[in-house]
Amino acid sequence: MSIQNLIASVNERLTPTELRIAEAVLDDPMLLTFGTVSGLADRVGTSRASIVRFATKLGFEGYSDLQKSVRDGVSQQLTSPSHRVRHQDGPAAPIQFEIENAMHAAFVELDDTCLQSMADPIVVAPNVWILSGETSMAGAHALYSGLSMIRPNVRLIQEHSTGRELCGALPGDVAVVFDFARYRKNAVIAARTLSDLGVTIVAITDGPLSPLSSLTQIRCELKIPAVGPFDSSVPAVIAAELLVAQVVSELRDEARNRIDRLEVFWQATGTFLNYGPRPNRDA
Repeated sequence: MSIQNLIASVNERLTPTELRIAEAVLDDPMLLTFGTVSGLADRVGTSRASIVRFATKLGFEGYSDLQKSVRDGVSQQLTSPSHRVRHQDGPAAPIQFEIENAMHAAFVELDDTCLQSMADPIVVAPNVWILSGETSMAGAHALYSGLSMIRPNVRLIQEHSTGRELCGALPGDVAVVFDFARYRKNAVIAARTLSDLGVTIVAITDGPLSPLSSLTQIRCELKIPAVGPFDSSVPAVIAAELLVAQVVSELRDEARNRIDRLEVFWQATGTFLNYGPRPNRDA
């Protein structure tokens, strides 16, 4: 239930002080989302105990419990595609701005040190397992496409076959896991299971509060903007392509030789059209 509906359900039982608290919260919901009990008390001109009693009257165990409920509601609104599509408004320019900012932030985050820390275990691992949530799947596909052409034993795990495919994972393997809020249960549980089995986790996620962040120090944290009702795939694809390039630079001749062998197969099987654009299209 929203904070507005919670207050409405008890409004006749609120004291004058609690009514002032309610008015302040309704006027600025961020007071509850990010503020402290002391900050809200100072804003209203009352005591911390009054704030706690207000939370209790709304049906919560205390202020922290109330704040968590409000934060969860805000998070759901910010990340739910159904909410986004119903509230999308205005031109595409702000979306373009958000994507450009996220791209810039990705390049800053994925500096040489970060990329090398992520690439090093991939270079030496017997097997590389790639897992992803639904909205980050574009990055997982880009990583799989690139890595599978420069080294052997790379697998992209589909959700419906997670157990069957990952049962062969061994200590020393690497799992590259893409996932952002709203975190996909399958990806997170699989990553935890692999970590317990001794598989190194490389996480491409969105912050220190991600459930993947507690599993590994080998991670990058990307800003993921919304594009209409859905999250942008652009930062994840950037991370994947930069990581492939870093692995190529570390594998050196091994990667180049594999690409050369792959090219031989492509030529032998006629994979590509024997076609090139004419220099002068009018000729």
